[in-house]
Amino acid sequence: QVQLVESGGGLAHTGGSLRLSCAASGRALRRFAMGWFRQAPGLEREFVGAISWSGGSTRYADSVKGRFTISRDNAKNTVYLQMNSLNPDDTAVYYCAATELRVGVSRDAYDYWGQGTQVTVSS
Repeated sequence: QVQLVESGGGLAHTGGSLRLSCAASGRALRRFAMGWFRQAPGLEREFVGAISWSGGSTRYADSVKGRFTISRDNAKNTVYLQMNSLNPDDTAVYYCAATELRVGVSRDAYDYWGQGTQVTVSS
């Protein structure tokens, strides 16, 4: 079992930045590929990006490519999502997730989820 806790959400203006963190406990984070997902009101949870266990491979949704960056510090058992050039369409609850499999874009590939952190971008 691994427990995940997101933090860093809040309110940003269009064009602003936020950095989300996902802290893991229970097992070493280095054993897991990590993903970020988001869910806006009335919509399904969607893939944002993912990073391999080593950090050597990343994938992003087209909607955030070039604006968001995922990184990880396995020594700190923490994964980050740096979000730049935010716009109102980025408003959602953001979730981190862990999988012992390879990096994936499907929710079904992830076994462990955090509780989410709210990001709100005002115009």
